Amino acid sequence: MTVALFGGAFDPPHVGHVALLEAARERFSPDEVRVFVVAKPGHKDVVADAPSRLRLAEAAFPEANVELDDHARTVDMLRDLDLEEPLFLIGADEWRDFADWKEPDEVLRLARLGVGTRAGVEDTTETPERVMFFWFDSPPVASSEIRARVARGVPIDGLVPPAVADLIWDLGLYRR
Repeated sequence: MTVALFGGAFDPPHVGHVALLEAARERFSPDEVRVFVVAKPGHKDVVADAPSRLRLAEAAFPEANVELDDHARTVDMLRDLDLEEPLFLIGADEWRDFADWKEPDEVLRLARLGVGTRAGVEDTTETPERVMFFWFDSPPVASSEIRARVARGVPIDGLVPPAVADLIWDLGLYRR
């Protein structure tokens, strides 16, 4: 049984996240998809609280099992999950920084990596064992850009799934 894991701050989740997950489903045909919203990421600050980001992720990924992750680092989550050969999904932008993650070799021992590459993000020329690249079509979008647009009152149509946009406005997130 293949379990795909996709984690992040999702502050907020956007169409790039959705496109990566859909392409991974097509490429790897996992039996189960679990999305982890990292409550307190160890590598970046978040703006929205964890329960709000969890609701946003549930709206963005309605066909996945979405749950809150209390681990600040991926390796700690993987150790606690204790799954056999999970597939951990990341984008190529995260792959560029993978060597700086906490215990990257241990992450690769505990899980295979599926790295989504997209236009405008360079691939690596050296691919370690247990790392599989796959292409996905995504507009260049960043959560920081979405937060800035919301703070200015500018529409975010097309940058996030409609259900996520509705929740952002309903919950009053990312306003100054």
